[in-house]
Amino acid sequence: MAKGTQNIRVPAKFKYLYQKKRYKVYYGGRGGAKSWAFAIVLLLKGVQKPIRVLCCREMQHSIKESVHKLLVTQIERMGLQSRYKVQRDKIIGVNGTEFVFFGLRHDPQQIKSFEGADIAWVEEAQKVTLESWKFLTPTIRKAGSEIWVSFNPDLATDPTYDRFVAHRRPSSFVIKVNYSDNPFFSREMMAELEYDKEEDYQNYLHIWEGECATTSEAQIFKNKFTVKDFKAPEGMDTFYFGLDWGFSSDPTAIVRCWIKDNELYIDYEDGGVGIELDHTHKVIDAIPLANKYTIRADNARPESISFISRQGYNIVAAPKWAGSIEDGIEYIRSFSNIFIHTRCREVISEFTHYSYKTDRLSGDILPVVKDKWNHYIDALRYALAPMIKFRDLTMTTKGITGY
Repeated sequence: MAKGTQNIRVPAKFKYLYQKKRYKVYYGGRGGAKSWAFAIVLLLKGVQKPIRVLCCREMQHSIKESVHKLLVTQIERMGLQSRYKVQRDKIIGVNGTEFVFFGLRHDPQQIKSFEGADIAWVEEAQKVTLESWKFLTPTIRKAGSEIWVSFNPDLATDPTYDRFVAHRRPSSFVIKVNYSDNPFFSREMMAELEYDKEEDYQNYLHIWEGECATTSEAQIFKNKFTVKDFKAPEGMDTFYFGLDWGFSSDPTAIVRCWIKDNELYIDYEDGGVGIELDHTHKVIDAIPLANKYTIRADNARPESISFISRQGYNIVAAPKWAGSIEDGIEYIRSFSNIFIHTRCREVISEFTHYSYKTDRLSGDILPVVKDKWNHYIDALRYALAPMIKFRDLTMTTKGITGY
């Protein structure tokens, strides 16, 4: 414990953070205190001696998406205000310790300048692509340097889970930690856990017990999509773009897709939680050609559409109607194949989890779509809205004329 700090405790399983290994990997369900414990230990290490800490995640459009706020909260909680000076995009220790924050996908050149980092903390690592791991791992090359990894598992095929849990690397601690390992788990969180446990046990296992997502008959796109690498064909000039606005804890999401021979291809995504409206242009510009094509967005935010339009983007409201969600689902399912590029981790995750509700007593699948795991899928529906609407009107016309 650093001199002058309070007696701060972390759950016992995090004792391995103080032992020497190249990789320290903590994974598990919500409430396991992974991020909280990492922040505390890193701050205490930074008081004891000068260290350079690279805090990174797959995508970071603004400092709000980083662990900057978490670290500041812990500095105040531990009474370390005299040891650290908080800057807008950095945290600097009075002894020379430095915390910096970058997105692996968007800031690779800047990260190269941190090859002398002592510790790289990769937060929300379930979203990190294989390409990002191949870039980051050799970049952190200082003698004795470490890579700390914290994440809630999603798919067993995700690069992070496969790389560190399914196939454990030499010189690594790989620790599963859940709410049951956290003596500070709150009653409020326990109530949330118990609700999920009663309403959807498979979801409970995934969210709270840290199990990888499993397939079920309730999954809307089960066996309907393939994940692989691909490129748009030479000369392809028809792309569709959709954008879903973020609300509080919901992410802003944008996707690009195209259609060929009754096959749907989804090749780019971007987005994140907490993106301010005046930073939305960064999300749009991350998608190739999005600034040149029409973007169809959720019509629930006309003022946001107007703001982005004034910034020079061709953005319009996607229509909605009674049953538009169900019509959109059926249209997407009607493709002979759906291909999702490996870099579209959020789209892959949503296509895996997006489900119908099930009856709690009988287990029957209900004709009601769960309002979760749907932000990038909503963006996809908006992108395809002209075709979905045309299909709906055609069906209506046939019903009227008796064809």
